[in-house]
Amino acid sequence: MVGRNKEENMVRVEPPEPPPGAGSRLRQLLLRCGGEEQKFLVLCALLRLRLLRGRALLFVGTPPRCYRLKLFLEQFGVPACALNSELPARSRCHVIAQFNRGLYDCIVATDEEPPAQPPPRGKRKGPAPSKGRDPEYSVTRGIDFQNVAVVINFDVPTTVESYIHRVGRTARAGSPGTALTLALPEEQEQLARIEDALTGENGQSLLQPYEISMEAIEGLRYRCRDAMRSVTKQAVKEARLREIKEELLNSEKLKAYFEDNPRDLHVLRHDKPLHPAIVQPHLRHVPDYLVPPSLRGIANPTLKKRKSARPPRAGATRRGGSRPRGTGNPLQSFTYARRRRAKRPGAPPS
Repeated sequence: MVGRNKEENMVRVEPPEPPPGAGSRLRQLLLRCGGEEQKFLVLCALLRLRLLRGRALLFVGTPPRCYRLKLFLEQFGVPACALNSELPARSRCHVIAQFNRGLYDCIVATDEEPPAQPPPRGKRKGPAPSKGRDPEYSVTRGIDFQNVAVVINFDVPTTVESYIHRVGRTARAGSPGTALTLALPEEQEQLARIEDALTGENGQSLLQPYEISMEAIEGLRYRCRDAMRSVTKQAVKEARLREIKEELLNSEKLKAYFEDNPRDLHVLRHDKPLHPAIVQPHLRHVPDYLVPPSLRGIANPTLKKRKSARPPRAGATRRGGSRPRGTGNPLQSFTYARRRRAKRPGAPPS
């Protein structure tokens, strides 16, 4: 709601109301994960098995987590854009504009806010938490994301207000939407505050449990571990530096060019792989035996039922008297036909 403050003669934006109750178009789901690995495993299954349809916003707590999740998705061939306060304002606006136009389907965003007061002067270990960040940045406020189908709280928000702003990016303009929160045991404190604030008229929490068969996706666990091992702290650090340098270059040096050539602006993409981590190509493809039987038609829509390979009949040949059918590889056809060599003139009988 927007109101006019006559005394200060300025526009004041009031905080939004809490999400509507169970009768709304927003489904709020909750999955309690036993550990960090289970979080990544569930997200991998949702994306690679095509359980998520439409555009998705993935919210994390800090920029390092943002790039770790982006690099993790790169291992599985899932393009995603990073959106955080360390990027230039023009780059952030361009990411959102292209997302609304349908160029990207997945954004990994942070909603962290700079501290209210600067830290005291003196020696301190580690980098400053707000160094290089835009003090006016808040990705969940004042940004119009269009046609968002699902919001995933990969990290539980620290405040109820942050949760409301996150899930408010979906189920807009009369369209349905889903908000899924993945919670670890150490995140139960902030989760309890959110559940207490979002209580329906009947006294029940609006966050309904999300049911997923962990046994059905257990086959993806070793692939998830390989991807997590590849995304090291050094890889995350290099990805942050590379992304910031590239976006600064795109934002400053190409500004004049794009002003003169606005049609070429769509060529600039933000979901390109960063590749500071070791990319394992085999993770991009999910074999059929790892896909649960009930999801094989969904996870791979182009999958066609293969005809069973039958061994060739004895003496059966193609037209023209060519060699028997089959690949000749006993590991593929389970048959092996030895080719007889033609006798050379004067060769002794076998």
